[in-house]
Amino acid sequence: MLRVITLALAVGVLPFLYRADAYADEPAEQAAAAQQATEESKETNRWLDDYRQPVGFTYGAEAVLQTAYLFRGVYVGGANIQASANVGYGGLYAGLWWNIGVTDWTFRTFEPEVDVTIGFARWGMDVNLLYVHNFDCAFFDFTNYPSGGNSLELRASYTVSSKLPLRFLWATRVAASDGYVNDAGDTVRAWSSYAELSYTHRFAYGLSLHGAFGITPWKSRYTGFQRGFAFQLVELRLRKDWSVSEHCGLMLQGQLCINPSLLATDKASAQWHPADPWNQSVNANIGFGVYLK
Repeated sequence: MLRVITLALAVGVLPFLYRADAYADEPAEQAAAAQQATEESKETNRWLDDYRQPVGFTYGAEAVLQTAYLFRGVYVGGANIQASANVGYGGLYAGLWWNIGVTDWTFRTFEPEVDVTIGFARWGMDVNLLYVHNFDCAFFDFTNYPSGGNSLELRASYTVSSKLPLRFLWATRVAASDGYVNDAGDTVRAWSSYAELSYTHRFAYGLSLHGAFGITPWKSRYTGFQRGFAFQLVELRLRKDWSVSEHCGLMLQGQLCINPSLLATDKASAQWHPADPWNQSVNANIGFGVYLK
C-alpha cells in the first residue's frame, strides 16, 4: 500500500510542481522580454543620445580625385588626388591623410601635403590633434614666422546624434608657423581659430546634402591676418554614394564654397582668377572617389 501511495504522489504531484516552477519562471522571462522591447524602442526613437559604444577594431580608407582643394573657405590648391586611411579601437583612433596636386590653375607647380591625426571619439564628442606637413620646411620645424608648412591643430567637435546630425566644430592652431608682424615690427602668434556649424541631410538612393557655416573669431591665417572676426564660409555639398559591396563604395560630389568676408572686402573676388585663385571668394569643386569601410 505504501508503495502505491508513493507512486501516486510521484505521478500526480511532481508534474504539478514542475509546471508550477515553469509558470513561476514565465513572469521573469516576460519581464526580461518587455525590458528588451522597451530598450529597442528607445534605440529606435531617441534623438539626442543614440550613440553606440565602439566595439572592437575599426578601419576605413578613401581616395578622391578632385578639381580643387578647398579648405574652410580658402582656396588651397588646384586639381588633386587626396587619400586617407584610419584605424581605431574603442573610440581611440589614428588617421593618415595626404594630398598630391597642383598649386594653381596654371599647372606649373605641385604642393604635396601629409596630415596625421590622433584622437578619441565617444558620445558624440570628437577631440583630436592634427599635424600638418607641407614639405616646404623640416619635418618637425614649428618656428613661429609668417610663412611655413608645419602646424599642430587641436580640434573638438560635437554631433547631436545620427538622427539629428547637427555638428559644431572648434579648431585652434597650438603650434605652427602662424604669426604676423605687428606695427612695432614684432612677430605675434595668432592662435588662428575656426568655428563651424554644419548639418548633413540624407535622402533616399544614396543622396546627401551637406551645409556648413563657418567663422574665424579673430585675426588669423584664414583672412591673411588682415581682419579680425570674419564670416569665413558658406558651403553646400551634394553627394551621391553607390554601394559596391558591404565594405566598399563609390562617391561623386559637387561642392560650392563662398567666403563672405572676402566677398564683402573685394567684390571682384567673385570673379574667376586662374592666375591668382587664392583671391577668389567663390569656388567650386567636383570630386569622384572610392572608399572602404
